[in-house]
Amino acid sequence: MNGVFDDPAGEEPRDPMRSAAQPRPLPKRFYKTADYAAEGDGFVVRLDGKTVRTPAKLLLRVDREAVAAALAAEWAAQGTLIDPATMPLTRLVNSAIDGVARDPGPVRDEILRYAESDLLCYRAPGPARLVEQQDALWTPLVEWMHERFGARFLLAEGIVHVPQFPETIAAVDAALGDPDPLALAALSTVNTLTGSAILTLALLHGRLNAEEVWRAAHVDEDFELELWGDDKEAAARREARWQEMQAAALVLAA
Repeated sequence: MNGVFDDPAGEEPRDPMRSAAQPRPLPKRFYKTADYAAEGDGFVVRLDGKTVRTPAKLLLRVDREAVAAALAAEWAAQGTLIDPATMPLTRLVNSAIDGVARDPGPVRDEILRYAESDLLCYRAPGPARLVEQQDALWTPLVEWMHERFGARFLLAEGIVHVPQFPETIAAVDAALGDPDPLALAALSTVNTLTGSAILTLALLHGRLNAEEVWRAAHVDEDFELELWGDDKEAAARREARWQEMQAAALVLAA
């Protein structure tokens, strides 16, 4: 089975501006059942008994049964159309197989770059309530990084960049360990969603759960919401990001 996120016509549109203005239609659901099965040293997802492949035509196979079950559930939950936006775990696994497994170095390096300007190191000068909230949620994690991994982060007020010690970045690198491509892809997702290598490591090492990480990453945004309220589009975007966070957390927990 070809990668079902492929261009149905088999080629990219010639006019990228037109493509942006006119998103390609979602593919129709072509299967009745979705499940998973053991194969070799892992698990594969099946649609009507046929194995699924990634956009790069590689076998969509994982070594964690819980992830395989969740993947099959995503496929089973599709309606008359297949909407990749509602399949964060499938997108994550595709990325791990097609991209991260081939070249993990840049993905790891990106997490280390985030550590050089970590969200938790840049504190608001005010209002006082926001300062207190940041301190209550962020400072214990900064201290934990120092105590647990020897990573001493420098803090700043405002947005002016403050370089971190090379030893700090090296300690973050060591704390990442040696994750397999799927776990590294999940860590990258958490890192990008939160803007924080510290929060990423807190989830990896069980210091925080996904909900706690999410709350810590959105202190500023939640403070603004309390003041000015929310709108439907912003809420929908945030919910989509939360689904991506949950998919990544599932991979790391499995």
